[in-house]
Amino acid sequence: MASKSIGIGLIGQKFMGRAHSNAWSQAAKFFDLPVGARLAVVSARDRKELGAFAQRFGWAKSTPKWESLADDPDVDLVDIGTPNHLHAEQALRMLEAGKHVACEKPLARTLAEARVLRDAAAAAGRKVKTFVWHNYRRAPAIGLAWNLMREGRLGKIFHVRARYLQSWGAKSTPMSWRYSAATAGSGAHGDLNAHLVDLTRFLMGEAIVDVHGAVAPTFVTSRAVPGTKRRERCDVDDAALFLATFEGGAVASFEATRLAEGHLNDNTVEINGERGSLRWSLEDMNVLEWCDAEAPPRLRGWTKILATSAGNHPYAAAWWPDGHIIGYEHGFTNMAADILRVLGGKKPELPLPDFADAYETCRVLEAALLSAKHRCAVAMNDVP
Repeated sequence: MASKSIGIGLIGQKFMGRAHSNAWSQAAKFFDLPVGARLAVVSARDRKELGAFAQRFGWAKSTPKWESLADDPDVDLVDIGTPNHLHAEQALRMLEAGKHVACEKPLARTLAEARVLRDAAAAAGRKVKTFVWHNYRRAPAIGLAWNLMREGRLGKIFHVRARYLQSWGAKSTPMSWRYSAATAGSGAHGDLNAHLVDLTRFLMGEAIVDVHGAVAPTFVTSRAVPGTKRRERCDVDDAALFLATFEGGAVASFEATRLAEGHLNDNTVEINGERGSLRWSLEDMNVLEWCDAEAPPRLRGWTKILATSAGNHPYAAAWWPDGHIIGYEHGFTNMAADILRVLGGKKPELPLPDFADAYETCRVLEAALLSAKHRCAVAMNDVP
């Protein structure tokens, strides 16, 4: 167990608040880290639930006033797990106070907000670290894919194919902050394509240089407001699809939707190269599918690699014996461990996205929205 600890302040107690709380509490229990995490304070607006949440997840204290975390001497890092429209204000306040910041994705509602956060992080100096919770980078199978690509096992890349399909956005789904541009920024695009763009940029190690075309329709135009007889207008996309090119010449397709019946959380990435292909799906997250194009024809085809082997697959050594799979929550814990490594002066097991990195993902998202709006191709050089 690490002798030193980093004081964590968390803003948010819902879905991501639960996931992040669990991650911070588990990281030092499973990983040998230079510093541990101390659950100092949690802040959320639901006063009725806040005290019980803090007690259940082991937070030392709680407050409904998130601003107070900036001046709290017990807090070294502020973890932002709130809706998108709150990210900019909260992150800026904490950066100004000299706190490290870990922010949920997407970094911000709009590219303009993301740019402000990127610049504020740079102005805060090297001692202040920023992180963005693109936690799917932390799946051991994705780590194996990243290593295979660094080793050149795929050769020249031709195709990148990415989809994130969900089905919870039917007409019967009530209105929430996720369906309003004022609070979410965009719909399936910012929520799901943000993950796809980050994952593919991470694996490729290249920038996207052009978006060739996009569509971002809204199929359900109004939704019932919970507890009332009113309906409110939905002004974000229900689905977003676009085509793009990476700087090395690979062509890419991205598809995100909340209206694909039969798909609960189908986050899938496939990459095809001259020497082979790889494929990963969140719904079978421990497996990396690999096809060796240089194998004899009688042996050529998709092979399933169960990425649970200590010493061979990233993060696997911290968990269970070979074949004893991990789940969704472990991606957050693996990321918390890497954040603590960085704050303790060590290298992360795999590269972490900071505000500058996440800003580049936001640029691609913006280019796709511009392409859909104006029905045209958009060069990334035209999206500053």
